[in-house]
Amino acid sequence: MATATTNRFDAVIVGSGFGGSVMAYRLAQEGFSVCVLERGKKYPPGSFARSPLAVQNNFWDPSRGLYGLFNIWSFRGMDAIVSSGVGGGSLIYGNVLLRKDEKWFVIEDAKNPGYKAWPVTRAELDPHYDNVERMLNAQKYPHDHEPYRSTPKTQAIKLAADELIRKDPANIRWESPNLAVTFANAGRSPVPAELLVEPPGSNLHNSPRTTCRLCGECLFGCNYGSKNTLDYNYLPQALKLNAEIRPLSEVRSFQPLAEGGYLVKYVVHTPDREGINSDTSELPLQTISADRLILAAGAVGSTYLLMKNRPAFPNISATLGSRFGGNGDQFAFAVKCHETVGGKRVPRKVDAAFGPVITSAIRIADKLDGGTGRGLYIEDMGYSDTVNWIIQMLSAPGRTKRYLHFIARFIKGLLGGNVSSDLNGAISDMLTASEITYATLFMIAMGRAPQDGVMRLNGKFLDLDWNLDSSREFYARMQEYLKTIAETLQADFIKNPEDFLHRSAVAHPLGGCPMGGNDKEGVVDSRGEVFNYPGLFVADGAVMPGPVGPNPALTIAAIADRIAALIIERSRKG
Repeated sequence: MATATTNRFDAVIVGSGFGGSVMAYRLAQEGFSVCVLERGKKYPPGSFARSPLAVQNNFWDPSRGLYGLFNIWSFRGMDAIVSSGVGGGSLIYGNVLLRKDEKWFVIEDAKNPGYKAWPVTRAELDPHYDNVERMLNAQKYPHDHEPYRSTPKTQAIKLAADELIRKDPANIRWESPNLAVTFANAGRSPVPAELLVEPPGSNLHNSPRTTCRLCGECLFGCNYGSKNTLDYNYLPQALKLNAEIRPLSEVRSFQPLAEGGYLVKYVVHTPDREGINSDTSELPLQTISADRLILAAGAVGSTYLLMKNRPAFPNISATLGSRFGGNGDQFAFAVKCHETVGGKRVPRKVDAAFGPVITSAIRIADKLDGGTGRGLYIEDMGYSDTVNWIIQMLSAPGRTKRYLHFIARFIKGLLGGNVSSDLNGAISDMLTASEITYATLFMIAMGRAPQDGVMRLNGKFLDLDWNLDSSREFYARMQEYLKTIAETLQADFIKNPEDFLHRSAVAHPLGGCPMGGNDKEGVVDSRGEVFNYPGLFVADGAVMPGPVGPNPALTIAAIADRIAALIIERSRKG
């Protein structure tokens, strides 16, 4: 075991996402000395990539001089998308704050049929859900006001939901979930792009923010500060309480100290290395120690760090790496939606780029609460108009002919040909909207899929033993609902393209350090503390012993809030 250093804190937290930010604030609120180590950089409003060059560099690979927002892990059968930045996954998630369904707090094991309860219940989490919703200023999409009432993609999915409900009213419902987005100043009606009035120090960047502009760019980072990401609530509040937040600080190793607590070694990335290939293993190691070490680097990150440092923790549970999954994530498209108007079939305007990325959800019941299979949620998805322009340029072959016709006419005019000086009609014809851009509904589905992947360290790299086999029944059922939605909207159905490759792209990786009743069942207990290692905690999606079902961000934050409360309670008792 190592010896202590003078740079000592009550708690060192690795990661600043929904687990780390909540822990930092709650512990600092109690008077703990706290240091947050975040490998990524800060992203104030206006700094998120939009241009082709900026997007090209918007990935995380320090050895290649890339310090961007997105980190994509590619495993056998699964690709997982995670974030790197101050605020973690909150920077790129879909804003949805849904509580885990009360009866879904069970673990199923394909080898041992039957149910086992999660080590934490919905009743235990409810007060922590309340805390998080309050901090994130959770609010509904303002469907009753214009222009929100006329959001085409919301109207489309609501129409499809109504048809599903008509066929099965007991097991299906449409809902408007809480969103971590600001649509209005306090006490005022919702208005797009209105300057937010907030006290000084309310956000980490001291930058002006506006209400939601309905631009659909949420998943790429909100350049207007309208998303209530963690750098606008938990992190600045923790900073006010004297917590330290160290960006571009990537943890490499940690180990127990002889006298108690943990030693952490990390490297500091500097902006002058951006764009430069380098051997990051040669960066000098910084050292810090703490009474408590809290891993909150995400399901992939925390699991990887524990595996990489496993020699220093010989008594860690053999379940490390188990119960990994993607929360049943699947993507699908209802392409070229239509409606019948005056007896004629005409294209339906869906306009996926209008509104926040997600505005509503369809909940399909689980067998645990009266349904017939594993429960799931289907939500509308949006994207920025930049995507529409790309699709517009690449879509119909006939569009090329119109472009060439316009160019020929323009050149003829320049050469003195007899062409009208009014080009408005020709330009409008050239830009005729593609049905694919304005009449396509993008959908994300997720649910209580089997979570039985196993992660292992293969040399220096993380490997995953997972395939779709145990989930085929779940995904087939999910796909039938997605297909029915497309049929209701008189659209062509296109399933997740990765499905053809027997792969799954997931935005919600979970598990790897699951909760359990003992070290034979899991890596951590119901308090988030690693079995056999007092003071070592995991507080993020890695601790989920099974799928959350709905979008997991709120549940991850609520569990972190509970872990923090239990640490505080124990410290008060001495």
